[in-house]
Amino acid sequence: MTPSFERPPLLADERTALIGWLDLQRRILRWKCDGLSEADAHRAVVPTSPAMTMAGLIGHMRWVEHTWLEVLFLGGDKTRNPAFDETDEDADWRTDGTPLKQLLAEYEAQCARSNEIVAAASLDDVGRHPDYRSGNANLRWMLIHLVEETGRHAGHADIVRELLDGTKGYY
Repeated sequence: MTPSFERPPLLADERTALIGWLDLQRRILRWKCDGLSEADAHRAVVPTSPAMTMAGLIGHMRWVEHTWLEVLFLGGDKTRNPAFDETDEDADWRTDGTPLKQLLAEYEAQCARSNEIVAAASLDDVGRHPDYRSGNANLRWMLIHLVEETGRHAGHADIVRELLDGTKGYY
């Protein structure tokens, strides 16, 4: 059964709308993993994109959140984030057999950390990482980008899940 997903209020202020839409897309992405076996979570179904698995999507999105809010916005350390591995462009998609449950827990924790960062800042605050052009964006821009990227990958998860076991569903 499809869980109930609610959109942000129609008359929400800007911050509530941005976080509301982002949280909705995050929930949809996690929902697409419900009931998957470990084998299916790590099984590639797109021959030309072997890293695009449900596990890979969750791992990638965990690092996307970390990239934008902890590294680019706060100016934090990039060395533990595989998205910055210049020798492997898909490093943040690789899960090396990490259980889906663990990947989901790490994603959930990163999303909670992201929400804490957003709650403590103004939407007009500008990123602090001097080494990247995107680090000069304001928090508003970064959140809009996160809504876009999370929504895009939630759509990928729709397709991957359908190819894995035929499960379809729109909230």
